[in-house]
Amino acid sequence: MTLWEALAVLLAGVAAGTINTIVGSGTLITFPVLLAVGLPPVTANVSNSLGLVPGSLAGAIGYRAELAGQRHRLLRYGTASLLGGLTGAALLVTLPGSAFEAVVPVLILTALVLVVIQPRVARAMAARRAAGTLPPATDGGPLLLACIGLTGVYGGYFGAAQGVLLLALMGMLLPDDLQTVNGIKNVLAVIVNGVAAIFFLFASSIDWTAAALIAVGATVGGILGAKVGRRLPPVALRTLIVLVGLAAVTKLLFF
Repeated sequence: MTLWEALAVLLAGVAAGTINTIVGSGTLITFPVLLAVGLPPVTANVSNSLGLVPGSLAGAIGYRAELAGQRHRLLRYGTASLLGGLTGAALLVTLPGSAFEAVVPVLILTALVLVVIQPRVARAMAARRAAGTLPPATDGGPLLLACIGLTGVYGGYFGAAQGVLLLALMGMLLPDDLQTVNGIKNVLAVIVNGVAAIFFLFASSIDWTAAALIAVGATVGGILGAKVGRRLPPVALRTLIVLVGLAAVTKLLFF
C-alpha cells in the first residue's frame, strides 16, 4: 500500500465512522476504497469489519445520554445481534469466495435503495405513531427481536446499511424518538461488528494495515459523528453514500 493509498483508507475510515454514527452504511465508503487499493473482496470485508469496531464504540459512547434507561432493551436486542453477527461471520468464511463476489453487488444495491428510501420510511412511521397504529409493546415484541437477529446475520456477513435497517425497524416498532433509537442502533452495531471481528481473527485472512488505518479513522469519525451529527445535512450524506456505492458496484461488475 502506497502512502496515498494509506491516506485514502484512513480518510475513508473517518467518513465511515462519522456516517455510521449518524445514519449507518459507512461500509459503503470503506469497502470500495479497500477494493480500489487492491484487496480481495473477502479480505477487504473482514478487515473492514475489524477496523470499524472502534468507531462504532466511539459513536455508542457519544450517544450515552440517549441510552439512559435502555438496559433491558440492550440486553434483549444485544443477544439477538450477537447471535446473528456470529452466524453471518460464519457464513462469510464458510461459503466460497465466489459466492461473496456474486452477492455483494446485490447487497450494495439493496443497501443503496434503503439509504434512499429511509427518510420516507421515517415519515411514514411518524405518521403511524401519531395515528396510534403502532404495536402497543414498548420493546417491539418478538417481531422486532427476530428482525434484529436477521439484521445481525446480514451485518456479520457484509454490513452495509445495517444501521439503516435497524433504524427503519426500530422506528417502526418502537415508540421512542429517533435519537434514542439511533443510540440503540450504535450499540447493536458495536456488538455485531465486534463478534464478527473476533470470529475473523481466528477464521479468516486480515490485512492488518488496512484494519488499523480504518480503526484510527473510524474512531475519529465516531467522535465527530456523535458531536456534530445532528447538524449535518442528511441529504448530503445520503448522496455521498449512493455515489460511492454505485462506484463499488461498477468496479465489482465491470473491472
